[in-house]
Amino acid sequence: MIKTIIRKYNEQDLSSMISIWNEVVEEGIAFPQEACLTESSGKDFFASQSYCGVAEEKDTGKIVGLYILHPNNVGRCGHICNASYAVSSHARGLHIGEQLVLDCMKQANHIGFKLLQFNAVVATNVHARHLYERIGFQQLGTIPNGFRLKDGSYEDICPYYIEL
Repeated sequence: MIKTIIRKYNEQDLSSMISIWNEVVEEGIAFPQEACLTESSGKDFFASQSYCGVAEEKDTGKIVGLYILHPNNVGRCGHICNASYAVSSHARGLHIGEQLVLDCMKQANHIGFKLLQFNAVVATNVHARHLYERIGFQQLGTIPNGFRLKDGSYEDICPYYIEL
């Protein structure tokens, strides 16, 4: 098992973050985005978030995962945040996602958000769903055929939330 620290991202992390993000986008089974980030669009994308955290391997300094945190809505619903997580395929199964989610919850609370909501967890993403449920997230229901997979077929999505 690799030892990691979760910390706020910096400019030197952007290339690794973009690569990890694009890996998930290209897999086409978890993120709603279809277009990959470029160096320019990635820099703007990550800078536009309320907070971005990275998982850094302690021994090598290599970035192996990340999360983005931002409001889920505006105005009277602005106290609800949303987040996305990405772990490099080479580092999956090592509980890095759990570390990212727990840090994200801490940062969201620090920023002043009251709830963390996931709008579109793909039903077949069982590892993420088990993680969220183990941490205490509640599933709000199921939206049939809410996610179009890369192969053009549709999969259900399951919204989740947790009070911070």
